[in-house]
Amino acid sequence: MEPEWKKELASYFKTNSWKSLDVFVKEQYLKSTVFPEQKDIFNMFQYCPFDKVQVVILGQDPYHGTGQAHGLAFSVPDGVKAPPSLRNILKELEDELDQKPAVSGNLTSWSKQGVLLLNSVLTVEESQPASHAKKGWEEFTDFVIQDISTKKEHIIFVLWGAYAQKKSVLIDQKKHLILKSPHPSPFSAHKGFFGSNHFLQINNYLEEHNKQKIIW
Repeated sequence: MEPEWKKELASYFKTNSWKSLDVFVKEQYLKSTVFPEQKDIFNMFQYCPFDKVQVVILGQDPYHGTGQAHGLAFSVPDGVKAPPSLRNILKELEDELDQKPAVSGNLTSWSKQGVLLLNSVLTVEESQPASHAKKGWEEFTDFVIQDISTKKEHIIFVLWGAYAQKKSVLIDQKKHLILKSPHPSPFSAHKGFFGSNHFLQINNYLEEHNKQKIIW
């Protein structure tokens, strides 16, 4: 894990909750096909060190199809077709900023600019969505959210959909900005995700607080 994050999370790695989760995850990789690849589980931290975090976009759990998940919420590697929710995210971005359609669904460039693409659950069994939910990942990622909220200021937390919005209780709303909308899924994107202007709001807020805007 990236050194800054390893230091931030050191206390959690000593808990029984983490030890139980660690055993579970290692067993799953040995007995079944699990995504992302084991080396990619913490990519969101690797690309976005703690002191670089400006924005947190919360997802639920990784894509469960072959080759899709690579440790960043909503993102897929270059050359992989964007799943429906990601297509809608990129469409909203295109409409907001009046820019050309993205050639890739790989959001690594966002991460390197301080956008933490954090799923609540960090692993999943092939073709079994939410198969690793309620195994301990949620407690770990809640700790991450609270740690950011407590130790940093003027972070933008982007909560798309009811699941992500439940995490708002972990965030100090007096010193951070929370953006909420329906999920970008095809089932709900037309109920308020499209037209939310979240990408513009993020950059306006960063500019107001003398921070570097994201090149989306």
